[in-house]
Amino acid sequence: MTMMADAEQGWNVPELGPGLGRLVDPEPSVRGALRIPLDDIRHDLVTGVFDLAGAARGFAAAGDRDGVVVALNRIAWLGRWEKAVAAAAARIAAEVNAGLESAAEESRYPRRRLPGLLLSDADARAVAARLGSGGAPFVDALDALEQAAKSASSAAAWRAAIEAAARRLESAWLALEDASRREQANWAAEITRVRHWRRPAWPLWLVTALVLAGALYLGLVLGGYLRVPPPLRGFARFWWGWP
Repeated sequence: MTMMADAEQGWNVPELGPGLGRLVDPEPSVRGALRIPLDDIRHDLVTGVFDLAGAARGFAAAGDRDGVVVALNRIAWLGRWEKAVAAAAARIAAEVNAGLESAAEESRYPRRRLPGLLLSDADARAVAARLGSGGAPFVDALDALEQAAKSASSAAAWRAAIEAAARRLESAWLALEDASRREQANWAAEITRVRHWRRPAWPLWLVTALVLAGALYLGLVLGGYLRVPPPLRGFARFWWGWP
């Protein structure tokens, strides 16, 4: 019976919506501390996956088994996922840098020191690595899909691998959202630190103390309470001879 059902279905693409779960039908999302939206990136990811499935169904209708497999192969899935991760990381980096610049302007943070705080391209890549770290099970599912696709006699195993990849993609996205909130919390603390920065007061107090001390000393000298040092004798005679 199983072999008959498998023969009837062949290399047809299963429905991906149930496996994608909250990627397709998300719950109200909780944004992070910086209020960075990711819904459009999620939508683009889902759309990309559905486009792959649509292309595969076109090949299936034409009886092109190889085309079906290639349309939904490991590289195709992984490309959509990596694009989503890169887009999320780039958005976080841009928002963090905008927040740091705004905070620095508000607190008059030294402009020469600001470039050392802003996220560089290398920092953005590190953010992307952290966002994508939850995608390891998804990558494992894609490896299993690749193995199933190599078996020309097991369409059922291939369809099961497709459904598993969809479920793992949902989990990977949810992990990315959690990682995004952690990133935002960390960088929000840094932005707050810059916003609350205040110029150190001790240089001003030091200069003030030196000026007052100098004025007091000069007053005592010109008032005749202290001996006039050689460098000030000319000025003292001028001062004393002032009408």
